[in-house]
Amino acid sequence: MATATGTPRYQVLPGPEGLLPPSACAMGVVLPQDGEGLVEGVLVSEDKAFKAAARAMLTRRNPTLFPGPLVVWAWNKHTQEKASVVLEIAAEIPGVKIIPMPDYRPIYPKIDPEAVINPCHPNLTIWHNKIEACIFVGVHCHFANVTLKMVRAGTNCYTIALCAEAGHEDAMASVPRCGTEKLHKMVEALRQVKKEGLTPWALTPDGKRELAAERAQKKKQREAIAAAAPQFAHELVAGLDENEE
Repeated sequence: MATATGTPRYQVLPGPEGLLPPSACAMGVVLPQDGEGLVEGVLVSEDKAFKAAARAMLTRRNPTLFPGPLVVWAWNKHTQEKASVVLEIAAEIPGVKIIPMPDYRPIYPKIDPEAVINPCHPNLTIWHNKIEACIFVGVHCHFANVTLKMVRAGTNCYTIALCAEAGHEDAMASVPRCGTEKLHKMVEALRQVKKEGLTPWALTPDGKRELAAERAQKKKQREAIAAAAPQFAHELVAGLDENEE
């Protein structure tokens, strides 16, 4: 496949690619302009990029949205509008997960991969949750640039960056300057792909079995927590006896 420059050199594909994958930019992949997008290192029309992203999110295992601070925190009206469209995107993807990234600061000594994607180890979240397709939206570019390389290095996740700025050449699919209007195009692409007859992963036999097993496991975890809660609460009410030996 040709790169954005027309030279058959480098494809930006799901990994694992290795410990230190090269920067796609250094390999000749260039950023898209208005009306364009990137798919696997190749410049395509914006509509083709959205359709490629839609197919990946609907057909690959455990599709997940990673909304960053620029949409998680309602710091202005535009952010609130954008966040509402992100939820519309989620509503079009059966079985989708949403793992917010409210804060990029490293969390040590223990990382909870179900709750946070860590700037030093973003692949932990994807490994732990067996995510094979994800969308970064509202993520600061400096963080996304590092994270996308790490994800490509160590996982088979198909990364999609719906960027408010120039886009990301290290994602498998990316569209630049994604305000609310372009995010609505992502919603429409998902709807169109489903109308064309594509069966979402969550509705396949394998997807149904995996999601059912996951729900059963989480139910057991909740029951175990609930069973332990009364004893723990009693200890808090009773307090600690400083004279107890």
